[in-house]
Amino acid sequence: MDWGIENRLSRLIKEDGRCQFLPIDHGYFQGPTSCLEKPSETIRDLLPYADGLFVTRGVLRSSVPANSQTPIILRVSGATSIIGADLANETITASIEEIIRLNAAAVGISIFVGSEYEKQTLTNLARLVDQCENFGIPVMAVTAVGKELEKREARYLALSSRIAAELGARIVKTYYCPEDFEKVTGGCPVPIVIAGGPKCETELEVFEFVYDGIQKGAIGVNLGRNVWQKPPSSPYDEGIKRHYS
Repeated sequence: MDWGIENRLSRLIKEDGRCQFLPIDHGYFQGPTSCLEKPSETIRDLLPYADGLFVTRGVLRSSVPANSQTPIILRVSGATSIIGADLANETITASIEEIIRLNAAAVGISIFVGSEYEKQTLTNLARLVDQCENFGIPVMAVTAVGKELEKREARYLALSSRIAAELGARIVKTYYCPEDFEKVTGGCPVPIVIAGGPKCETELEVFEFVYDGIQKGAIGVNLGRNVWQKPPSSPYDEGIKRHYS
């Protein structure tokens, strides 16, 4: 592995092989999401617990302190909205020069396997890998499902995750599924982190799927709404770290 790639991954994935990423990129297609209206306030007390912050360049510049030591995973796909015709119709939204300028530890891009825009989003991933590998920057592929949440089952997730790895992703962010999740992680030759998905009703639900997912091969989590839509005084984020460590 190239030194630059290895160095950046070591900042995101700790010595114990685990990671907890904090995504706050939801506004790129949802607009001002509940509890994320003012990103700087949302993340202020959470950054010390995060191994990586998944964020767009606009919110990075406007809301993240430049002296923050939390590594940045830069969201570099988008250009669709929740009221548009199809969330899958994404393009790459940042240049390699911008990625370098913002000192990103990694970049994240969505792919929509099985959608009308499958080829487009997979080509986006392949081209991004080509650009980023030249500069030692790892790419995290996000196996997105758009509005079709029923796709979150093992066969589909395993297919999407493997394709992402085959195209050069260094990390894959995918959904947890209660049945056969070990087939998802077992069929993917690069590390998998668990996406949070819709907000759970209880904290116990989150702890349960995080624990099960880690036991079945995921290296960590990428939880947004199930973290920052919790009460600010909750010791919840620290609890998640202890739960899978």
